[in-house]
Amino acid sequence: RTPRRTPAVETRPAGENPASGAIEAGAGPGKRALRPCGCSTPAARQAATGVGQSAPHAREPADDIGSARPPHPFPYQGSKRAIAGRILLYLPAGAGRLIEPFAGSAAVSLAAAVRRRARRFWLNDSNGPLMALWAEILERPEALALNYARLWREQRADRKAFFFRARGQFNRTREPHLLLYLLARIVKGAVRYNAEGRLNQGPDNRRFGMHPDTMRRQLLRVSELMANRTEITAIDFRAVVTEATDEDVLYLDPPYQGTSLTRDHRYSGGLSCADLVEALELMNGAGQSYLVSYDGRTGTKSHGRPLPDRLRLRRLFLHAGRSSQATLLGRIRETVESLYLSESLIERLRDSKPATDGVSAKPMKLPFAG
Repeated sequence: RTPRRTPAVETRPAGENPASGAIEAGAGPGKRALRPCGCSTPAARQAATGVGQSAPHAREPADDIGSARPPHPFPYQGSKRAIAGRILLYLPAGAGRLIEPFAGSAAVSLAAAVRRRARRFWLNDSNGPLMALWAEILERPEALALNYARLWREQRADRKAFFFRARGQFNRTREPHLLLYLLARIVKGAVRYNAEGRLNQGPDNRRFGMHPDTMRRQLLRVSELMANRTEITAIDFRAVVTEATDEDVLYLDPPYQGTSLTRDHRYSGGLSCADLVEALELMNGAGQSYLVSYDGRTGTKSHGRPLPDRLRLRRLFLHAGRSSQATLLGRIRETVESLYLSESLIERLRDSKPATDGVSAKPMKLPFAG
């Protein structure tokens, strides 16, 4: 069994960044195209990559890459659930370990586990209670499911008042089952913290949260997929990336620029762009293979600036679909997100044998942004 580090007593939480997407821009002249390492059908590959589509940012259907749906026990704003399959197109064959330094809902790792794209996993997030919840999911899913079911049934008399009582208890005790219940009920899956680091988001009073029977199935499936081969930590992301080996692939999904070091405490642990860039420069020097989701835009509104050219990253454009926030306001806005690939990862993709779907052994070439 892979040793598991006990999550630290709550540090400063830091989750995932908002909104995600799926599609590519054309390759620049003289650039070698890369090959995908896993996609279920030629049609799915075309839908996922944009190859053969006329528009540089054509809309795509929902992620249907692969036959099995990954389990997702709780909603989490910024989760890459909708595009995890497309991100996995850029995971090289034979990846020994997939590392998520900003795990959040761990959507990419869950998708990789279902599709057998990595042998081992390392989930980290500076949000200590969140990682304690992940430890419970992997090691004690039945007990967690029972505690969630009890809370879910107790809320029936007045679910709004019950939510606030549960939130107050969680802020005092940090118990994992309370956090699971809160995540199931919270507005838009959006975790918010006050200046003291206390969870202060309100409930979605239209919903009771995931039914206990469904929750139990989700928890057991996650545990079945990832227990005994997943390391759980709640430490600074820089301490994680320094331990990555040549066989590892890192997927970094840090908070968007402007969402964590402001009065909007979307993430209780902030990260500046300068600190991220400094860490990526060190990762480049170590020859590490990594992907980064960072900047993006919704409609005409940009979420931060692109990562600097000096990092020598290959930038892709992934479509997330319609913005849920804009939809609530009666507007139609498309979200597009950038995905960056390191030079070391690109070399591994060029050298790796692409997975096929049993229909056509001819590899699909993926054009990249220049």
